[in-house]
Amino acid sequence: MIYLGEAMKKVIIGLFLIVVTCVMINEKEAILIPDEAIRLRIIANSNEFNDQALKLEVKTEVEKELYNLVSDATNIDDARIIIKNNLEKVDNILKKYDVQYSINYGNNYFPEKNFKGIEYAAGDYESLVITIGSGLGENWWCVLFPPLCLLDEANYSDVEYEFMIHKIINKFK
Repeated sequence: MIYLGEAMKKVIIGLFLIVVTCVMINEKEAILIPDEAIRLRIIANSNEFNDQALKLEVKTEVEKELYNLVSDATNIDDARIIIKNNLEKVDNILKKYDVQYSINYGNNYFPEKNFKGIEYAAGDYESLVITIGSGLGENWWCVLFPPLCLLDEANYSDVEYEFMIHKIINKFK
């Protein structure tokens, strides 16, 4: 029989607790956008400063308009109807600018995105995509429903951001 002194037992228990804590910290719960989500993506004409500035201006107006409309939706079917019935409002926003553009609501490809430590997988997703000009510039996107768009702009820490995403997604499960 091996005899461990009281001090040695405390060291072993302490090391065990440290290892378990480190494993738990590194095993972050994956945050997945629900399958029943609608994304919003705006693609700039190019990466030139003026094109990127225009993209952000359009983004601000479109996001505000759509968020106000979709914020009362209680499920994805309501959100779909609201978006489809208000595509003309999105079109009117874009008509104010002297640029060519296209608006596509349906399944569209999204590249992978990593934001505040959360990885969003690439793939085809139900979405509203606005392409400005030739659409060769950097894009901006968020999740319109459940309404996660406004979280992107908030000045949350990574932990607060993840908490808010969990809270919103769970509300619409």
